[in-house]
Amino acid sequence: MLTNRALSVKAAHEHGFIEDKKQYKKQLKYWQKKLQHVQQAYYHQNRRALIVFEGWDAAGKGGAIRRVTERLDPRGFTVYPIARPKDDEQGRHYLYRFYTKLPAPGTMTILDRSYYGRVLVERIEGLASTREWQRAYQEINELERLLIDDGVRVIKLFMHISEQEQLKRFIERLHNPHKRWKLTEEDIRNRGKREDYEHAIDAMFSRTDTVQAPWHLILAERKWFARIKVLKTLVKALSDGVDITPPPIDTQLVALAEEKLGISAPPLSSSRQGGAESP
Repeated sequence: MLTNRALSVKAAHEHGFIEDKKQYKKQLKYWQKKLQHVQQAYYHQNRRALIVFEGWDAAGKGGAIRRVTERLDPRGFTVYPIARPKDDEQGRHYLYRFYTKLPAPGTMTILDRSYYGRVLVERIEGLASTREWQRAYQEINELERLLIDDGVRVIKLFMHISEQEQLKRFIERLHNPHKRWKLTEEDIRNRGKREDYEHAIDAMFSRTDTVQAPWHLILAERKWFARIKVLKTLVKALSDGVDITPPPIDTQLVALAEEKLGISAPPLSSSRQGGAESP
């Protein structure tokens, strides 16, 4: 079973460290290029992906999402920051507003927080009754199974930081005028309920870490490591069982280019396959 206690032990023994900024930039460029190739394959094959980001406040979800998307074709993905339901979403089933955000063929949807709020913040803050949040585990599992059966690749990432690192980042946000807006009263209140959230997160892992849609744990104590780990995880999970090689060249397009432009496609042996340098 995945638990916060297990995460702490794992962090102590396995947490990577990228100290040199040049090394970080090189790895970032490499894995962003890899993910770009994956996105192109999903577009050409009309595949769909739903990427879910959850984690502690100040764990770096926004920064990770920024690095995930900054080299992708903006036409091929949508990021939805999930906050409290809007007025027209109130009174509807809590999953309603997520059905309206599912990816179209050839695209990816990224959720910055998600329907897992039902068994996290809504549970802890009393916004859902005990009966409502307890039945949500099955409802969420059934939703993800429905999506997977329909061909959607569901990737779930949880970004974990220690209580000490979270406090350090809160202090940094408070003292930095360009980051101060990130620290909210809700963040401060949530920190006072960390033990309650730990129990809720443990239950979420236990009840929703399925074979079809497992949780990927990102040890986010160090931001550079976490961002690279997120990219690696997405490339691996999205590529599993998917042919990422570029589609064959359109012979009719080549003929048209030769006729109208006087150019021809290079021989296959010398054509660029879009590979990225190893990090």
